[in-house]
Amino acid sequence: MHLRDRARCGIQFAMISVEQLPDDPILLKRMVVEQYSQLEVIRARHAAEKEAAIRAAVAAEIQAAVDEAVQAAVAKAIKETTALFLRRFYGPRNERFDPRQLLLFGVKIDEMPLDEASVAEESGEELTTRRAAKRHKHGRRPLPDHLPRIDIEHDLDDAEKACPACGQQRERIGEEVSEQLEYLPASFRVLRHIRHKYGCRCCEHDGYNPNITAAPKPAQPIDKGLPGPGLLAFVVTSKLGDHLPLYRLEHIFSRQNIQIARSTMCAWMQAAGELARPLVSRMIERILLSRNIHTDDTPVPVQSPGEGKCRKARLWAYIGDRDNPYIVYDYTPNRSRAGPADWLRDFKGFLQADAYGGYDGIYHTGHVVEVACWAHARRKFFDAKETDGRRAAEMLAMVRGLYAVEDEAKELDDATRRELRQAKSVPILVRIKAWLDAEQKIVLPRSVMGQAIGYALNQWAALCVYATEGFLAIDNNAAERAMKRVAIGRKNWLFAGNDRAGETTALLYTLIAGAERHGLDPQRYLTGLFARLPFAPESEIDQFLPDVWKRAEAAEPPPQPLPP
Repeated sequence: MHLRDRARCGIQFAMISVEQLPDDPILLKRMVVEQYSQLEVIRARHAAEKEAAIRAAVAAEIQAAVDEAVQAAVAKAIKETTALFLRRFYGPRNERFDPRQLLLFGVKIDEMPLDEASVAEESGEELTTRRAAKRHKHGRRPLPDHLPRIDIEHDLDDAEKACPACGQQRERIGEEVSEQLEYLPASFRVLRHIRHKYGCRCCEHDGYNPNITAAPKPAQPIDKGLPGPGLLAFVVTSKLGDHLPLYRLEHIFSRQNIQIARSTMCAWMQAAGELARPLVSRMIERILLSRNIHTDDTPVPVQSPGEGKCRKARLWAYIGDRDNPYIVYDYTPNRSRAGPADWLRDFKGFLQADAYGGYDGIYHTGHVVEVACWAHARRKFFDAKETDGRRAAEMLAMVRGLYAVEDEAKELDDATRRELRQAKSVPILVRIKAWLDAEQKIVLPRSVMGQAIGYALNQWAALCVYATEGFLAIDNNAAERAMKRVAIGRKNWLFAGNDRAGETTALLYTLIAGAERHGLDPQRYLTGLFARLPFAPESEIDQFLPDVWKRAEAAEPPPQPLPP
């Protein structure tokens, strides 16, 4: 070992010459042994230091690699999340997927059509693409026959009627008719309720009480209020059906020199909501008799005086089955589980909803069976398409197979639909479950794909329930569509003034949603409703249910237009 190494190890050796070595062999041997022992100590210490240095270097390299991997994973997660939010807020709103994209990843599958049916099912309307649009119909569509026609005749003057050849008057031999669509702005009318009064002249002449009486005035939507049924229906439909804030209605009315403050219209809507409360209660009773209920919720900002900002309340939608075809909205000041728990306290059957934990207490009673939504599960895999295209494509193709079975079963009765699902959907579900179990072991749990797989596995039992009954739906799109009118309106009227206004909004949304579900004109339905509800006995409230109203309306002759 070099002398510098000895000094570094803390061992000093005295330098002696050959002449200084002892002549005694035993003593010389002892010196050699001592020197060798010291050298061994130095070698061992040096080896330990070298090994420690190597370990430290390896540990530093490992830590650097771990830090780099963590940073890369965090950067990837941020990129995925950012891309997800950007696509959700600024990207296309549909979720079309072509299973043939699997060929990009070397996966061979049979040719399948574009995933248009599931998109149409979720959006509630037929998907029309530029390629598939029918182009053989050209020209203007004919105007509807129910619109009144006003004839405007155009004739030649006497000079133009003369024949340019012989000068004789030409005779009318026909006519050319072209139609033009015109709009006449809505107009106000003042309804004067004239109540004729009668008294006894004879009794008055004899000095007695003349017994004066007047014809009774029919009950009005708002007692001693200004609006008639039509105006009240117009205000409600404009705000909640056409998403027109009341301050805009205030400006629209002012163009006709009618000054109605928005605060006044708020009071009108509150009165209309209270008038409709018995009818909404009847719809609730009917929905709770359903075999299955769809439900969803959405936030609604509510003013909170003194806090400087709005708090988040909730509007919930509850949709009955085909035997109880109503949509009821319910308002709660927050998203606590007490809201749906109270509303569904007496319900027994199947509840189709999202994975909100507030429903767990309802399922634990044993009276309600959870049915999950395949549209929710599918959407999470669609969101992972940008970061894990191969797995997303494989999963979306299998989900498309489930929806293909639903397309085939759409016109079948419940029993036949159940048999078809057991025969075709259940094998697909088995393949999906095996795929999820296998991929969960490979994919990072906190990635977008990992979260999608985790969601599907956590909801797996509820995702399979729909295949056990023919009357259940594969997804909760019906409730999501019911929430769209609230989401669109929220972008326009922005917030509710207080909790009572939120309750009024829920009551009136129920009426508009019921009319639209049954193909009724909401304004016309509400006009008739507000005109007849005030004096209708509670025992006859069923006649105002939208499905009953539609049948009665179909049996009546069409109404004549009001005179100009």
